[in-house]
Amino acid sequence: MRRITKGLVIREQTIGESDRLVTLLTADFGLVKAFVRRAKQIKSRLGSATTLFAYSDFSLYKSKDAFVVDDASPIEVFFGLRRDIDRLTLAQYFAQLAYEMSAEEQPEEEVLRLTLNSLHLLCKGEKSLTQIKAVFELRALCLGGYMPSILACDNCGTYETETMYFDTLEGKIYCENCPKTGAELVPKNVITALRFICLTEPNKIFSFSLSDENLKLLSDIAEKYTLSRVQRRLSALEFYKGLQK
Repeated sequence: MRRITKGLVIREQTIGESDRLVTLLTADFGLVKAFVRRAKQIKSRLGSATTLFAYSDFSLYKSKDAFVVDDASPIEVFFGLRRDIDRLTLAQYFAQLAYEMSAEEQPEEEVLRLTLNSLHLLCKGEKSLTQIKAVFELRALCLGGYMPSILACDNCGTYETETMYFDTLEGKIYCENCPKTGAELVPKNVITALRFICLTEPNKIFSFSLSDENLKLLSDIAEKYTLSRVQRRLSALEFYKGLQK
């Protein structure tokens, strides 16, 4: 079996002295694990195309037990991420979350697009890290089947009030007349931004503005909701949060 596809390397592991096992996020086949023979050798023609965060054209063939990279040529390697520890760590978190929200042997075009766009924004530096992180978390969860119930108050059906509540455990919103114990109190424009991220077309999801205070609130909500759904340790997120302190 041979596959020709474009893929983003979201995981890498050294095998033996010179081989590399990579996990690719592809539009056509979702997650694909493949061995790269002699990738760690200095003269390897596959080295740059199969390193972490490389987006490349891949030619893969199926050996007895696994796919093997037969050929690869880089399209984008996102060198800008390596100039800043915060951006690099956030990119690693995005890769971990993309892995959690994707599957093998099924198309993952939207998750790949979201991840590539987010990495481009991290490199360009035109959006705050807080905003990029919140958008990635919420949209990735939606693509993974965890879209929160945000169209109206879960109790009375009211579309919006000046302040509302977001329950990060249940993924539901409540109006100011139906307060929910343990839910986060948020202003209306944060709920509007949350709806925008989850429901608008992919090429516009980063195109909104909030005050620094409300952006921080949105980010906190997005992170808590993410952790309530993934329910496992995300090491890159823990490291990133440590950097912020």
